[in-house]
Amino acid sequence: MALGKQLKTTLCNLVAIIGVARSGGDLRAIANLVDSLIDSPQMADCLRRCRLSEEGAALIDGRYPPLQPDMAFLGSLPEGSLGRSYADLMLSRGYDPEFFRPRQLVSDAHWLTQRIATTHDIHHVVSGFGTTPEGESGVLAITAAQIGFPAYVMLNNAAQVSRFSFKTSSYALMARAIAHGTSTGFSAQALWLARWEEGWHWPVAQWRQQLGITSPADHEPYGLLAVPG
Repeated sequence: MALGKQLKTTLCNLVAIIGVARSGGDLRAIANLVDSLIDSPQMADCLRRCRLSEEGAALIDGRYPPLQPDMAFLGSLPEGSLGRSYADLMLSRGYDPEFFRPRQLVSDAHWLTQRIATTHDIHHVVSGFGTTPEGESGVLAITAAQIGFPAYVMLNNAAQVSRFSFKTSSYALMARAIAHGTSTGFSAQALWLARWEEGWHWPVAQWRQQLGITSPADHEPYGLLAVPG
């Protein structure tokens, strides 16, 4: 019975990852993949890793609220601050700050999923990874390395296989971005633990220093400040 359930779950995961590939990274398809893994053994292990620290356990048990940014307020903060930089990113890319799928926080897995979904673009700002496919994979690699968030592990595995199989000329750049993100994940403090809302006014540089991000990706070909080739 357990094996049958595991096979069914694996099939659902594969269907979800195929949906992401076919959609070209559509947010709804990605949300379907994320949701397909909420009750998985991989998510259970992810939560186990998150609870290894007292701070992580407290954040989960206290159900620290998912991000609900006041974009007008953030846009009024000084240039270079986390809040202003986040607002500028969202505005320049035309992103909806409420892009994430609403989820009821009925379990630890639902809470963690929603917290990570709502703070995803903040990770771009503090790590310097851009919003190209390579930049996205780089920033996902941080959380994949730090806590093994299942959807991010699967997305990056699929990205590498896809590039290696169908777009070989750009595989090296994708691999480099993922390696950069993985290195950042292992050397920096856990980004998912950061209480960004309590330090919107801090300069991005101060956040990086506190988190131990010593090699931000800003000026890399997959970075936020990369000059188009």
